[in-house]
Amino acid sequence: MRKPVDTGDPDRLYTVTRGRSRADESFDLVTLVVSESGPTPGMQSELARILELCRHPTAVVEIAAELALPVTVVRILLGDLLDTGRITVRHPRSAPSVASLPDSALLQEVLHGLRNL
Repeated sequence: MRKPVDTGDPDRLYTVTRGRSRADESFDLVTLVVSESGPTPGMQSELARILELCRHPTAVVEIAAELALPVTVVRILLGDLLDTGRITVRHPRSAPSVASLPDSALLQEVLHGLRNL
């Protein structure tokens, strides 16, 4: 069962991020995060929860939803975990550029050939 978190109090968010407001921009919403270690005694509860959630690859947006925290706050926390080597990240593959896509005439020929089979 998900533990409810009150995100309405700006003072709480300030405390969670230790006053930082700049998130690590290298984490986009679909970046997958994987724990490299478990939580340690005395660890900040949000960091411990992230490590538990990420035993299997989990997207940043899923982590934010599970913790009921803004994505910016989650990105700050993930940056802390990445800096200490407690997580690894897998960035999504970038979409192919238009120049690298096959020519539409070639695709038409393939489609025509498949229809003739």
